[in-house]
Amino acid sequence: MAKSEFFDSDPTVIAKAKELKREMKKLLQTIEEGDDFSVRTIDQLQEALSAFKQAKTKKMAKSSSLEMLVTVSCPDEFRCPLSNELMRDPVVLASGQTYDKFYIQKWLSSGNRTCPKTRQVLSHTGLTPNLLISDMISKWCKTVGVETVNQYQSNTLSDREILNSLLCKVSSSNLQDQKSAAKELRRLTRKGTVFRALFGESSDHITRLVNPLLHECQDEGLQEDVITTLLNISIHDDNNKKLVCENPNVIPLLIDALRRGTVATRSNAAAAIFTLSALDSNKVLIGKSGVLKPLIDLLEEGNPLAIKDVAAAIFALCIAHENRSRAVKDGAVRVLGKKISDGLYVDELLALLAMLVTHWKAVEELGELGGVSWLLKITRESECKRNKENAIVILHTICFSDRTKWKEIREEESSHGTITRLAREGTSRAQRKANGILDRLRKAMNLTHTA
Repeated sequence: MAKSEFFDSDPTVIAKAKELKREMKKLLQTIEEGDDFSVRTIDQLQEALSAFKQAKTKKMAKSSSLEMLVTVSCPDEFRCPLSNELMRDPVVLASGQTYDKFYIQKWLSSGNRTCPKTRQVLSHTGLTPNLLISDMISKWCKTVGVETVNQYQSNTLSDREILNSLLCKVSSSNLQDQKSAAKELRRLTRKGTVFRALFGESSDHITRLVNPLLHECQDEGLQEDVITTLLNISIHDDNNKKLVCENPNVIPLLIDALRRGTVATRSNAAAAIFTLSALDSNKVLIGKSGVLKPLIDLLEEGNPLAIKDVAAAIFALCIAHENRSRAVKDGAVRVLGKKISDGLYVDELLALLAMLVTHWKAVEELGELGGVSWLLKITRESECKRNKENAIVILHTICFSDRTKWKEIREEESSHGTITRLAREGTSRAQRKANGILDRLRKAMNLTHTA
């Protein structure tokens, strides 16, 4: 974990250090460029190194003594529960606990949704500055004679300037500036949380980032870097997801990327949609945009580098019931049925089909595609319990919706005892669905005999 920093702001010391560095660089260059340098040159280099070492040692000793003072005597209420260090930017979490903003943001951006101290599930991930504790810490630092610089605020100021400079370049009219800036923004947002958080401060940052793609950009590399940066930003927290998704330019650009980007761009566009769909409000907004059709087309195309991201994006969107009818209408059942019957990506796609089959049109299409046959085969032969479960879930829906399929299911049961075995050995959900099918078949048989 990062240590608190204390800076020696004496301009004389800073100037001396710079002068020594310049002198050492000049002497090293003299030594590198020729064999005729004098022994005096080596002596001068050794003297400069010695002086620099002495200055550095003094600075380190000063810094260490101050850090030790803070570590030893810092009151517990001023320490971050995550880092156990003096807080630089205290903020209050939804649980009411106070943390250093840098460390709690790191915790939240890793996907955690609980308070680290109380383990309480958070109602939201917003952070509120704890001005009272911040003021108390400042007064304590003055009392003990520690002159501190808020490392994170200092870095943020510098990082904010870097971000603004890069956004100016990426939204300029010069293609080379756009490309270099987009590549750097992609790198910075992948590297850590600081730049992702900065993007979350304003929707205008998002607009400036995507600006070069709004003018029929033909550069595939630029498109890939911008789309991937959007993905990186979206990963950060719920605020970023909302900000990115509600920007009117973003979803149309993601749809365009799904249709005509490189494989990496299309995969990252699908991953961005999956990430944004973590928010329920975003699921509805994205579903209405027409994004499911290009996702399904990409699924049908079947590129192995993209298919898992695409399946995950469709699955996340279809958690919202209204998107299931859209997916079925856009041809998802036919595409999924073909892939699964061919034995391709069964683990990912069968779970998606089990979700879509709650729509009556999906059941109808599966019947027309001969789905009962390959679903029974999966139930009988698959070694994966989850696949067996999803297959029997789909068969259960078909069984209760389409009585013309009872004969085929009954014949499978008579020949192999597939349903009975699953009712005995499957997951708890699979057992429930298998027993439901068996009950249905028994009742149908009783009615036949009675008639």
